[in-house]
Amino acid sequence: MYYLWVFLIGGFICMLGEVLLIYTNITSARILVTFVLIGVLLQAFGIFDPISQIARAGINVPIIGFGASLAKGAIMAAQSKGLIGAFTGGLETTAGGIAAAILFAFIFALIFRSKTKS
Repeated sequence: MYYLWVFLIGGFICMLGEVLLIYTNITSARILVTFVLIGVLLQAFGIFDPISQIARAGINVPIIGFGASLAKGAIMAAQSKGLIGAFTGGLETTAGGIAAAILFAFIFALIFRSKTKS
């Protein structure tokens, strides 16, 4: 049952992104920012954690989970450090994932040759 919920919720999120790409004029960058903002709002209103207990990787792995992690870090740091924590907490929380993304992007840039779409 666990895998079914992960698949259904994660698949719904991906399907929503594809529908927005295909049927609207919204750019992929704006869809990405929208999904991050959805994650931030879900975390800010306390909705993300109950959904995450059911969906697990289905909601944590997509970019919505990144937005929720940013918000969670900012909220926790704001409570302990004040206003400056609201600006630094999100990056402190997600620094490992960001560093890994940069490292792997660099490695793949060394291995593969990029091409422009024609």
